[in-house]
Formats: sequence, C-alpha cells, structure tokens
Amino acid sequence: MRFAFTASDRYLGAIQALCSAGWEPIKLFTSPTDDRLHHNRGSIEFALARGLPIQLSRLSERDLAALAEDGCEALVVASYPWRVPPWQSDLRYAINFHPSPLPIGRGPYPQVRALLDGHGEWGVSCHKIAPELDAGDLLGVERFALGPHETHETLDARIQLALPSLAGAIAGDFEARWERATPQGAGSWFPAPNDDDRTLDFDRPLEHLLRQMRAFGRLECIATVDKLRFFVHQATGWVEPHRHRPGTLVHGTHLSMVVAVADGFLVISEWSIYPPGLPTGRRR
Repeated sequence: MRFAFTASDRYLGAIQALCSAGWEPIKLFTSPTDDRLHHNRGSIEFALARGLPIQLSRLSERDLAALAEDGCEALVVASYPWRVPPWQSDLRYAINFHPSPLPIGRGPYPQVRALLDGHGEWGVSCHKIAPELDAGDLLGVERFALGPHETHETLDARIQLALPSLAGAIAGDFEARWERATPQGAGSWFPAPNDDDRTLDFDRPLEHLLRQMRAFGRLECIATVDKLRFFVHQATGWVEPHRHRPGTLVHGTHLSMVVAVADGFLVISEWSIYPPGLPTGRRR
C-alpha cells in the first residue's frame, strides 16, 4: 500500500507499524507545532531518512490530486490540526487514528476529559475519514482499563503504546476491515480543554482538585491565591475539617504554599507566575 501520512511525534508509532507491515510511505504532511504538547522533529527525521517529501502547509485538494498522480492509494492521518479535504475522487482510502474509543471522545484532544470525567476504560480507534470530524465508519478499536489514579502522562503513554498495536492489526487485514467497517452511531464530542477547565476552584473537594491535576499533568492547572494568578505544576494535599475560607493561603514559604479547600488543604509545591495578558488557553 502506497500511502501519504500526517503525523506528530506522539503518534508516529502508528505510521511505523504500517511500514513494518509492508506499507510504503511516499510523503509526510505536518504542521508547525508548539513543541510542548505536539512535536514533529521525529516525524520529520523519519521522513528525511526515507527521502520523502515533507509539506508544512495545509493539505489541499490540489495536493490530493498530485498524490493520485504519484500512485498514492491511501492517506493516513495520525494527528493533524486541519480538516482533510474531500479525498474520494483522488484516493481509494483515507483513515484516521484517533486517541479515544470512538464513538466516545470525538474531538481534538479528548484525553483530558477522559480523566476529568473518571472514565474506567479508554482506548484508540481507526476510522474512515468522513465529512463530519471523527465520525467515519470504524475499522478497529483497541481498549484498555484505566486505574483510579491515572494521569495525563500515563494515559498519553498508554495511547502511544496502543496505537502501533492497532495499526499493525489493521494493516494485516486492511481490505477486509475496510469493507466491513461499522458505522459509529451516536457519539460524544469532547471540546478542547480551556482555561476554565484548568482553573482550580478551591470551593471544590480535594479529590476533585487532585483529579484536575492528574488530568492536566504537564499541561498544568491555573490557580489564584491572594489575587496572584499562576500556573500549578505540582500539588498534593490531605482531607481535614477546618474553619478557613476556601482559597485562603494558610501557610507559605519559598518551597510551597498551603491553601484551604472545601474539605482539607492543597499543598502547591511547584508553580510559575501567569504572565499578564497571556491569551486564553495558551502557555508560553
């Protein structure tokens, strides 16, 4: 199978699995990244090592026609910020690898919501690319159980491990899976997390706040104490009855700060100042 692909480094394993199964890559489409949540250096090195052309601009209908002229049969999407144009007149196949057990968790970054909502199971999916985002017929889903103290980083790692497994299985039985792909039916859309989702509300119980910290991980949460707004990198705490107003700084040193919450205390041990004027949802 000759295929073009999109990728960021976190999902490159799916592309490598297809190559291991004998598929032939012919072009990489990638995009500028923030080098924080998404990186593409490894994807670019992967393409360069194989002498593949690399395109940073948005994939267009003209690009699809050019791929067809080059004998490309399939487009494989494994992380891409832009909508793929209609492909049916140029290519035989177009598939997307998605970091959720579809139809649950459609959307650009469903992992955070999976943890915030306390899902006991998660997974990865492969589906046909359709006009509606993340809603095409399913070629396969690989699921795994989530523990009660899963973090953003452990879930991210588990997704990265599951994707090559799913991709290898699909590559080994692709035509049959394509023909018997099943409609998703009704599903759920998880919007990209924003600053409201990241903000710690000290009126909430400690368990809720610690779940937020686990869900965002290196993406960090946001807090305001004594009118100072800052990013929270790491926090823990304990449950204890008290008479402090939630949000009160009850103890602070250069090492940590202890903040009263609804049912106990949150110890914020790593933080950085939130720069004035920083656009919503962005982190420098």
